[in-house]
Amino acid sequence: MTVPGAIIQAGQDHQDRPAVIYGDSQLTYGDLTRAIGRVAGSLAELGIQPGDRVALIGPNSHLYVVAYLAIMHAGASVIPVNPMLKPDEVRYMFADAEVKAAIAFGPLANLVAAASQGLDDPPQLITVGESDVPGVAAFDRWPLEGPEDFDPPQVPQDEVAAILYTAGTTGRPKGAMLSHHNLVWDAEACRQAIEFTTDDRVLAVLPMFHSYAATVGVVLPLTCGACCVALDRFSPAEVAATVQRDKCTVLPCVPAMCGALLRAADELPRGAFESLRMVASGGAPMPVALMKAFEERLGLIVLEGDGPTECSPVCSVNPPQGVRKPGTVGPPIPGVEMKIVDDDDTELPPGEVGEICVRGPNVMLGYLNQPEATAEAMKGGWFHTGDLGHVDEDGYFSIVGRKKDMVIVGGLNVYPREVEEVLLAHPHVREAAVIGVYDDIRGEKLKAFVIPEEGVAPERADILRLCREKLANFKVPKEIAFIDDLPRSLKGTVLKRELRDSHSGSAPSGGQSS
Repeated sequence: MTVPGAIIQAGQDHQDRPAVIYGDSQLTYGDLTRAIGRVAGSLAELGIQPGDRVALIGPNSHLYVVAYLAIMHAGASVIPVNPMLKPDEVRYMFADAEVKAAIAFGPLANLVAAASQGLDDPPQLITVGESDVPGVAAFDRWPLEGPEDFDPPQVPQDEVAAILYTAGTTGRPKGAMLSHHNLVWDAEACRQAIEFTTDDRVLAVLPMFHSYAATVGVVLPLTCGACCVALDRFSPAEVAATVQRDKCTVLPCVPAMCGALLRAADELPRGAFESLRMVASGGAPMPVALMKAFEERLGLIVLEGDGPTECSPVCSVNPPQGVRKPGTVGPPIPGVEMKIVDDDDTELPPGEVGEICVRGPNVMLGYLNQPEATAEAMKGGWFHTGDLGHVDEDGYFSIVGRKKDMVIVGGLNVYPREVEEVLLAHPHVREAAVIGVYDDIRGEKLKAFVIPEEGVAPERADILRLCREKLANFKVPKEIAFIDDLPRSLKGTVLKRELRDSHSGSAPSGGQSS
């Protein structure tokens, strides 16, 4: 069963029920099925064949959902692109995945055009809405006027459905290949874990290019015959208004969103969240104090869970019924195995800290074009998450740190080496080290420690300008400290823990991949 196949099947008995709502636009399951087929047929007419890869870049909307599913229905793999990335970053993804076409919404067509420069075989640009850049095709009429008789190719469930790029140890992102079976299976396991029903309505305000948002916000409700309510940007007022208007029942979020809703609680309409039965938090660690204050002030239940992109991504979650343990990410979802191992891959007993490993049908096929990285991550048949944690006697997992230096900014992964390489490109920077420090809004933010070249005094503004030119905004350091030296081990390795300890606002230990 492919992802769109599972959704089309789920909607057979619910043709007139709403599947996707976006503002005043609504698609029933009948509408969605027809739109997926017509867009897939239009892609096939454009030359997209099974096995091809198609990038998708745009804000959350009903049309984004249609495009996401139609790419898969045509037999291709979808590559969701973060709209905040810069041309150099997107160009790397296009080249690495040999992207055949790119569907871009509005002005984001300019990003695709800029990223395509210098590529030997640039992707075909398909525009959605108004654009200054001409494309080879316009998406706008496809959902209504595309071919009605499209016969979808027979795609095995173990074929690649999506390639999601996640930060890697080399500073360049790695493309995690997720199969149709990975995604459909993880959605079904989530359905069981959080007791999801066809009557639920999920508010999909997290960006759909994110693995968590795609699975919990789109694939989960639509494979269950439930409803996805899309919102293209987060603000407490918009979230409250949308929940109230569309009677949303489940809100997937990151902790920073909970903090913003809590701070704005006095300004929101009374009873705005009465329809919500749960808030599902992931993507970053949820401070226990924030969870308790949020639940008490807004009267909502928070279920914290965990899972890296490579696991489709949900691996564990606190149950809605029974014991919820604040500060843990809960037990594994049905069918998933998790364990804690030491550096020799020996399983550790409850209470001892080691690396969290995962095994199950939700684990990726591997990293695109990176067999060595795949083998390293999948030692012994278990995916090694890079997270440090422990498990208690009841099987609830807690995350206490990260083996690698990943920083999570607003639920998005940032690898410090990528930022450091840009800093070192500045002519007045001799050495640089980047860490994550605690931030009330983002959970973490980036702080750069810079050793200037001897005899010069670089301007912070100049360094930040270079970063903004080369990096997505969420990867740009929020603080820069000029220092004379960096703490090092006997091997010469920079001791980032000492840098964190020296910063009074350093991030608390803990974290989750996303």
